[in-house]
Amino acid sequence: MRILVVDDEANIRLVVREYAEFEGYEVDEAENGMEAVEKVRAADYDVIIMDIMMPRLDGFSACKEIKKIKDIPVIMLSARGEEYDKLFGFELGIDDYVVKPFSPKELMARIRVAAKRSSVAAPAVPDRLKFEGLEIDLAGREVYVNGARVSMTPKEYDLLFYLVKNNNLALTRDKLLEEVWGYDFFGDDRTVDTHIKMLRNSLGEYRKFVVTLRGMGYKFDA
Repeated sequence: MRILVVDDEANIRLVVREYAEFEGYEVDEAENGMEAVEKVRAADYDVIIMDIMMPRLDGFSACKEIKKIKDIPVIMLSARGEEYDKLFGFELGIDDYVVKPFSPKELMARIRVAAKRSSVAAPAVPDRLKFEGLEIDLAGREVYVNGARVSMTPKEYDLLFYLVKNNNLALTRDKLLEEVWGYDFFGDDRTVDTHIKMLRNSLGEYRKFVVTLRGMGYKFDA
Protein backbone atom coordinates (compact mmCIF):
# COMPACT_ATOMS: atom_id res chain seq x y z
CA MET A 1 0.00 0.00 0.00
CA ARG A 2 1.25 3.46 -0.88
CA ILE A 3 0.44 6.53 1.20
CA LEU A 4 1.17 10.23 0.79
CA VAL A 5 1.98 12.25 3.91
CA VAL A 6 1.37 15.98 3.50
CA ASP A 7 2.58 18.27 6.29
CA ASP A 8 4.84 21.31 6.47
CA GLU A 9 6.38 19.98 9.70
CA ALA A 10 9.27 17.65 8.88
CA ASN A 11 9.09 15.89 12.26
CA ILE A 12 5.42 14.98 11.72
CA ARG A 13 6.23 13.53 8.31
CA LEU A 14 9.13 11.59 9.83
CA VAL A 15 7.03 10.05 12.61
CA VAL A 16 4.26 9.00 10.22
CA ARG A 17 6.84 7.62 7.76
CA GLU A 18 8.59 5.53 10.43
CA TYR A 19 5.36 3.94 11.67
CA ALA A 20 3.95 3.46 8.17
CA GLU A 21 7.12 1.83 6.84
CA PHE A 22 7.17 -0.42 9.90
CA GLU A 23 3.66 -1.54 8.84
CA GLY A 24 5.07 -2.30 5.39
CA TYR A 25 3.64 0.70 3.56
CA GLU A 26 5.43 2.65 0.85
CA VAL A 27 5.56 6.33 1.84
CA ASP A 28 5.83 9.51 -0.20
CA GLU A 29 5.95 13.04 1.26
CA ALA A 30 4.84 16.56 0.37
CA GLU A 31 5.56 19.80 2.27
CA ASN A 32 2.45 21.69 1.17
CA GLY A 33 -0.87 21.34 -0.59
CA MET A 34 0.45 22.49 -3.95
CA GLU A 35 3.12 19.80 -3.97
CA ALA A 36 0.53 17.22 -2.86
CA VAL A 37 -1.75 17.99 -5.81
CA GLU A 38 1.17 17.67 -8.24
CA LYS A 39 2.20 14.33 -6.74
CA VAL A 40 -1.36 12.99 -7.02
CA ARG A 41 -1.41 13.98 -10.69
CA ALA A 42 1.81 12.05 -11.25
CA ALA A 43 1.27 8.94 -9.11
CA ASP A 44 -1.38 6.76 -7.47
CA TYR A 45 -1.87 6.52 -3.70
CA ASP A 46 -4.10 4.36 -1.52
CA VAL A 47 -4.46 6.89 1.32
CA ILE A 48 -3.46 10.53 1.85
CA ILE A 49 -2.61 11.97 5.28
CA MET A 50 -3.20 15.72 4.98
CA ASP A 51 -2.43 18.55 7.40
CA ILE A 52 -4.82 21.53 7.26
CA MET A 53 -2.62 24.54 8.02
CA MET A 54 0.12 24.67 5.40
CA PRO A 55 1.81 27.32 3.24
CA ARG A 56 1.03 27.88 -0.47
CA LEU A 57 -2.13 25.73 -0.42
CA ASP A 58 -3.96 24.65 2.74
CA GLY A 59 -5.19 21.11 3.32
CA PHE A 60 -8.86 21.87 2.64
CA SER A 61 -8.08 23.49 -0.72
CA ALA A 62 -5.66 20.71 -1.64
CA CYS A 63 -8.25 18.06 -0.77
CA LYS A 64 -10.83 19.82 -2.95
CA GLU A 65 -8.43 19.82 -5.91
CA ILE A 66 -7.36 16.21 -5.35
CA LYS A 67 -10.97 14.99 -5.29
CA LYS A 68 -11.39 16.48 -8.77
CA ILE A 69 -8.49 14.35 -10.00
CA LYS A 70 -8.79 11.02 -8.18
CA ASP A 71 -11.02 9.45 -5.54
CA ILE A 72 -8.43 8.74 -2.84
CA PRO A 73 -9.30 8.38 0.87
CA VAL A 74 -8.07 11.43 2.82
CA ILE A 75 -7.37 11.57 6.55
CA MET A 76 -7.07 15.15 7.81
CA LEU A 77 -4.62 16.19 10.52
CA SER A 78 -5.27 19.33 12.53
CA ALA A 79 -4.09 21.01 15.71
CA ARG A 80 -7.68 22.19 16.14
CA GLY A 81 -10.66 20.02 16.93
CA GLU A 82 -13.49 22.46 16.30
CA GLU A 83 -16.69 20.98 14.92
CA TYR A 84 -16.67 23.55 12.10
CA ASP A 85 -13.35 22.24 10.78
CA LYS A 86 -14.56 18.64 10.93
CA LEU A 87 -17.87 19.50 9.28
CA PHE A 88 -16.15 21.43 6.49
CA GLY A 89 -13.73 18.56 5.93
CA PHE A 90 -16.46 15.94 5.76
CA GLU A 91 -18.39 18.11 3.32
CA LEU A 92 -15.32 18.06 1.08
CA GLY A 93 -15.39 14.28 1.19
CA ILE A 94 -12.58 13.43 3.62
CA ASP A 95 -12.77 10.00 5.23
CA ASP A 96 -11.45 10.76 8.70
CA TYR A 97 -10.19 13.57 10.93
CA VAL A 98 -7.39 13.28 13.50
CA VAL A 99 -6.53 15.99 16.02
CA LYS A 100 -2.89 16.72 16.91
CA PRO A 101 -1.18 15.54 19.01
CA PHE A 102 -2.20 12.08 17.84
CA SER A 103 -1.25 8.50 18.55
CA PRO A 104 0.77 7.11 15.60
CA LYS A 105 -0.61 3.63 16.30
CA GLU A 106 -4.18 4.93 16.15
CA LEU A 107 -3.38 6.76 12.91
CA MET A 108 -2.09 3.49 11.42
CA ALA A 109 -5.36 1.80 12.39
CA ARG A 110 -7.34 4.58 10.74
CA ILE A 111 -5.21 4.24 7.59
CA ARG A 112 -5.96 0.51 7.42
CA VAL A 113 -9.69 1.15 7.77
CA ALA A 114 -9.74 3.89 5.13
CA ALA A 115 -7.79 1.75 2.65
CA LYS A 116 -9.96 -1.30 3.29
CA ARG A 117 -13.20 0.60 2.76
CA SER A 118 -12.01 2.15 -0.50
CA SER A 119 -10.89 -1.22 -1.89
CA VAL A 120 -14.21 -2.97 -1.27
CA ALA A 121 -16.63 -2.38 -4.11
CA ALA A 122 -20.20 -1.64 -3.09
CA PRO A 123 -22.55 -4.51 -3.98
CA ALA A 124 -24.95 -3.85 -6.82
CA VAL A 125 -28.39 -3.47 -5.28
CA PRO A 126 -31.09 -2.87 -7.88
CA ASP A 127 -33.64 -1.45 -5.47
CA ARG A 128 -35.04 2.01 -5.99
CA LEU A 129 -36.98 3.10 -2.94
CA LYS A 130 -39.50 5.90 -2.53
CA PHE A 131 -40.76 7.49 0.65
CA GLU A 132 -43.20 10.26 -0.23
CA GLY A 133 -41.10 12.74 -2.27
CA LEU A 134 -37.79 11.12 -1.28
CA GLU A 135 -36.41 8.68 -3.86
CA ILE A 136 -33.32 6.58 -3.17
CA ASP A 137 -31.52 4.63 -5.89
CA LEU A 138 -29.30 2.22 -3.95
CA ALA A 139 -27.60 0.75 -7.02
CA GLY A 140 -26.87 4.11 -8.66
CA ARG A 141 -26.05 5.84 -5.36
CA GLU A 142 -28.43 8.69 -6.18
CA VAL A 143 -30.92 10.52 -4.00
CA TYR A 144 -33.79 12.71 -5.21
CA VAL A 145 -35.87 15.15 -3.18
CA ASN A 146 -39.12 16.07 -4.90
CA GLY A 147 -37.62 15.09 -8.24
CA ALA A 148 -34.38 17.06 -7.83
CA ARG A 149 -31.12 15.14 -7.47
CA VAL A 150 -29.31 15.88 -4.22
CA SER A 151 -25.52 16.08 -4.04
CA MET A 152 -24.15 14.49 -0.86
CA THR A 153 -20.76 13.42 0.46
CA PRO A 154 -19.76 9.72 0.22
CA LYS A 155 -20.30 9.23 3.94
CA GLU A 156 -23.78 10.81 3.77
CA TYR A 157 -24.71 8.29 1.08
CA ASP A 158 -23.27 5.42 3.12
CA LEU A 159 -25.08 6.55 6.26
CA LEU A 160 -28.43 7.07 4.53
CA PHE A 161 -28.27 3.75 2.68
CA TYR A 162 -27.43 1.87 5.88
CA LEU A 163 -30.29 3.56 7.74
CA VAL A 164 -32.71 2.82 4.89
CA LYS A 165 -31.66 -0.84 4.60
CA ASN A 166 -32.41 -1.11 8.32
CA ASN A 167 -35.68 0.82 8.10
CA ASN A 168 -37.42 1.22 11.44
CA LEU A 169 -34.64 -0.54 13.36
CA ALA A 170 -33.04 1.28 16.31
CA LEU A 171 -29.32 1.75 15.63
CA THR A 172 -26.85 2.84 18.28
CA ARG A 173 -24.08 5.32 17.48
CA ASP A 174 -21.53 2.55 18.06
CA LYS A 175 -23.33 0.30 15.57
CA LEU A 176 -23.38 3.09 12.98
CA LEU A 177 -19.67 3.76 13.52
CA GLU A 178 -18.86 0.08 13.13
CA GLU A 179 -20.98 -0.48 10.01
CA VAL A 180 -20.65 2.84 8.17
CA TRP A 181 -17.11 3.86 9.13
CA GLY A 182 -15.78 0.34 9.57
CA TYR A 183 -14.52 0.69 13.13
CA ASP A 184 -15.96 1.03 16.61
CA PHE A 185 -13.07 1.61 19.01
CA PHE A 186 -11.59 4.61 17.19
CA GLY A 187 -14.93 6.24 16.54
CA ASP A 188 -16.47 9.19 18.25
CA ASP A 189 -20.18 9.83 18.86
CA ARG A 190 -19.73 13.32 17.48
CA THR A 191 -18.66 11.88 14.13
CA VAL A 192 -22.08 10.23 13.80
CA ASP A 193 -23.96 13.27 15.07
CA THR A 194 -22.12 15.60 12.67
CA HIS A 195 -22.96 13.42 9.67
CA ILE A 196 -26.58 13.02 10.77
CA LYS A 197 -26.82 16.82 10.84
CA MET A 198 -25.34 17.02 7.33
CA LEU A 199 -27.66 14.27 6.07
CA ARG A 200 -30.74 15.97 7.47
CA ASN A 201 -29.76 19.23 5.79
CA SER A 202 -29.44 17.38 2.48
CA LEU A 203 -32.83 15.70 2.84
CA GLY A 204 -34.67 18.98 3.44
CA GLU A 205 -38.30 18.40 4.48
CA TYR A 206 -37.70 14.63 4.56
CA ARG A 207 -35.26 15.02 7.43
CA LYS A 208 -38.26 13.91 9.46
CA PHE A 209 -37.52 10.30 8.45
CA VAL A 210 -34.20 10.35 10.36
CA VAL A 211 -35.38 10.01 13.93
CA THR A 212 -33.24 10.67 17.00
CA LEU A 213 -33.46 8.06 19.74
CA ARG A 214 -32.49 10.06 22.80
CA GLY A 215 -29.51 8.63 24.64
CA MET A 216 -29.10 5.83 22.11
CA GLY A 217 -28.78 6.65 18.43
CA TYR A 218 -30.98 6.96 15.35
CA LYS A 219 -33.36 5.15 13.06
CA PHE A 220 -34.92 5.67 9.65
CA ASP A 221 -38.69 5.69 10.15
CA ALA A 222 -40.76 6.21 7.02
